[in-house]
Amino acid sequence: MTRSANWDDFVSRHGVGDVVEGQVTRLVPFGAFVTVHGDIPGLLRTDARPPVGSTLPLRVKELDPAKQRVAFEAA
Repeated sequence: MTRSANWDDFVSRHGVGDVVEGQVTRLVPFGAFVTVHGDIPGLLRTDARPPVGSTLPLRVKELDPAKQRVAFEAA
């Protein structure tokens, strides 16, 4: 797995419950994939269909540094 150059910085600054801005990169049936902090991908599970390219406030719902995974909910 390739480690994002921004990953360590992101997890050192943010934890579960923090609100960050993310950009929608792709829509899927169960939500949207977003990127935060430059190049860190994450999943926003939602029934809403935000436009691809839009910027949203996101609350960190789950953070798994070992697997470099982050899940978000609408803030």
